[in-house]
Amino acid sequence: MMGIPFNVMPAKIDESLPEHADPERFTRELSIKKVEKVINEMRNRPPKWICGADTVIATNDKIFGKPKNLEDAAATLRELSGREHKAVTSVALYNVKESKMDTITASCSLFFAPLSDKEIEWYLDTNEWQGVAGAYRLQGLASCFIYKIEGSPTTVVGLPLREFYVMLRDNGYPYGA
Repeated sequence: MMGIPFNVMPAKIDESLPEHADPERFTRELSIKKVEKVINEMRNRPPKWICGADTVIATNDKIFGKPKNLEDAAATLRELSGREHKAVTSVALYNVKESKMDTITASCSLFFAPLSDKEIEWYLDTNEWQGVAGAYRLQGLASCFIYKIEGSPTTVVGLPLREFYVMLRDNGYPYGA
């Protein structure tokens, strides 16, 4: 969001996926934990707002967080190959002045083309799979594997901008000030 003064302070938390987790609940809980961690770390100099977000990729039967290693990334890409899946992102916004936490969850559907072993190997060699849910970055080279998106691409990237804008607006963010 151009022109909006934000300080980025990554909050490292445990993002381990529990077995049989609900993607919406899981991402909402992680986004809130990130905000709570920043609140605790910034007690002496609180900002006006604190935002946390988290994204997972989900099929009907499985949730994919960040891959643990190269083998995990390869297995994830094989499972997503030729399949529809969802990106689920939750955002938590804490209004420090009002001591109020808001959350939203957005999702969109993506359709991966079938991937050959050679294509998966090529993509893994780019290292774009590291540190991202589902082992791919839509805003990178993996975009050539996706033939259809239903919903906002900003959800996949990790910050659903329309929903985030509404949260800020509803919390009195001074646009144009």
